[in-house]
Amino acid sequence: MPATAQKLKNTVSINDGINTRQSPKFIDYIEIKADRSAELSTVSEEPVKSTKPVELSGHPLNLSPELNIENISSLQFKYAQLLDRNVEFVKNISLFRFIDEWWGTRYRYGGSSKKGIDCSAFTGLLLGTVFAVKLPRTAREQYNESEKINKEDMLEGDLVFFNTRGGVSHVGVYLGDGYFVHASTNNGVMISRLDDPYYEKRFISGGRIPAQANTTEE
Repeated sequence: MPATAQKLKNTVSINDGINTRQSPKFIDYIEIKADRSAELSTVSEEPVKSTKPVELSGHPLNLSPELNIENISSLQFKYAQLLDRNVEFVKNISLFRFIDEWWGTRYRYGGSSKKGIDCSAFTGLLLGTVFAVKLPRTAREQYNESEKINKEDMLEGDLVFFNTRGGVSHVGVYLGDGYFVHASTNNGVMISRLDDPYYEKRFISGGRIPAQANTTEE
């Protein structure tokens, strides 16, 4: 083959290779904002179905290859990142929608509205709305009402109790994987970790409301 023809062939081959590698990434088209509620019009209430998840170390969205991206909402992406878990394990849409709606609401002692809410009012409202569980008003009363459970036995929806200023003085709701949501005095409604030095030192126990208490009076 003449040298000029061979050079032209090599040039076409290289250019073709570059073009095939230039494909759009889906993450460029996803917008997630922490300061506003997620758009939920396309969220399915059904649990995400996929085959056994495959851990992808370092993947920014913790996606499994088998997961159908069309079945996942921006709300699930957001909380998968916050909780460092695979998106298919962000299943309780009602729970995370509730958290998203209240996220950043400032702390106010005795408060129970979007203008300000305290820790026990927040846990009572969350469990009542998401899990249909009625709780007494204060953290101490919620502690007395619950069955005490060890940290390693806690499940999503259990209560977590802390001694922040003497006795049972703070409460949150466990989300799994060491995370809990609560109305903190400094930052309002937020998600924290149990192994944070501040909370780890002050942790008292987990609490589970007995099944017979999961009714609302008429």
